[in-house]
Amino acid sequence: MDKATLLQRIVTTLEHDMEVLRRAAQTAYEAATAEENIAENKYDTLGLEASYLATGQARRTAEIRQALQTYQQLVPRDYDPARGIQVGCLVTLEDEQGLRRSLFLGPEGAGLKIGEGKALVTVITPRAPLGQQLLGKRVDDEVHLVLAGVAQVQFIIDIV
Repeated sequence: MDKATLLQRIVTTLEHDMEVLRRAAQTAYEAATAEENIAENKYDTLGLEASYLATGQARRTAEIRQALQTYQQLVPRDYDPARGIQVGCLVTLEDEQGLRRSLFLGPEGAGLKIGEGKALVTVITPRAPLGQQLLGKRVDDEVHLVLAGVAQVQFIIDIV
């Protein structure tokens, strides 16, 4: 998957996620303010719980909106070997068993998964431990991870 296609799919995914959350927040808000959900005693907390849910969903919607704006303004650049991996790079890692995975070092949207199967790309940010390790690295460099208590070495085999 090329970077332009990947960026478009990230934007599309964020737009979809934001719309789903916006609708969920609206539903929770309506539940929180519905007349039948007014507390009748101190144990009747349905309206209060719905308001907490609506607040959390509104915050998450704002986070996604910020990520969406960031991606809409992101200008994809070619990889510069002199600078190493930077935000906007698509990186392929290979572990010691030969298993490969593709990562996009994005400014926001950590955890998004775009594509399927061997074309799956996971978005990470420089705030993640792996993202921090990748910054400035080049092809054939290695990164060290601890996953489920097991130390792993992964090699950078491609950067776009």
